[in-house]
Amino acid sequence: MHTVVVGTKVISPSKIICIGRNYVEHIAELGNEVPDELVVFLKPNSAISADLLSFHQEPLHYEGELCFVYHQGRFNAVGFGLDLTKRALQSKLKAKGLPWERAKAFDGAAVFSDFVAINDVEKSLSLELMINGKTIQAGGIELMMAKPDDILHELQSFMTLQDGDIVMTGTPKGVGLIEKNAIFEGKVVQAGNVLVSQSWTAK
Repeated sequence: MHTVVVGTKVISPSKIICIGRNYVEHIAELGNEVPDELVVFLKPNSAISADLLSFHQEPLHYEGELCFVYHQGRFNAVGFGLDLTKRALQSKLKAKGLPWERAKAFDGAAVFSDFVAINDVEKSLSLELMINGKTIQAGGIELMMAKPDDILHELQSFMTLQDGDIVMTGTPKGVGLIEKNAIFEGKVVQAGNVLVSQSWTAK
């Protein structure tokens, strides 16, 4: 089983639940429609990787996200995540009305920073993604259409979450192609303070 670090513990999430189309400007940049309800898809534990890939059968795109660990009925930790996407394949699948898993759930499709404990999900939580020293993505709970507490309530209406599961809450505008050897730095920020940051060099 693949693992992530939460505080001083190493855990194996049973699954990763991803929320799509949760930032209006990101919906616009991909030419998608604003959804009437949560767009939900899953990544398996096998998608988790410590390495940031630039290629897996085709060039990959990055999507930086605020991510939360579920524990005993609530979100108890936050981290930065990269949802890697085979954009060309996803576009073909969407055009045919087919599921996205081939474009979203492949090995290496989920890259996470360490997670830090939180008592509550504060509205001031946000993410920053820098690539080669330049800020490319920035946004957070204020810009989300569905807030984390709403997401959790909706997911629990039809799905059992197990302790250690990760919920990825969507990406702000600024997604794009991963260039090999590019240096990515992801941060989670709360009220101007960096809670956690991590860097990767794309392979």
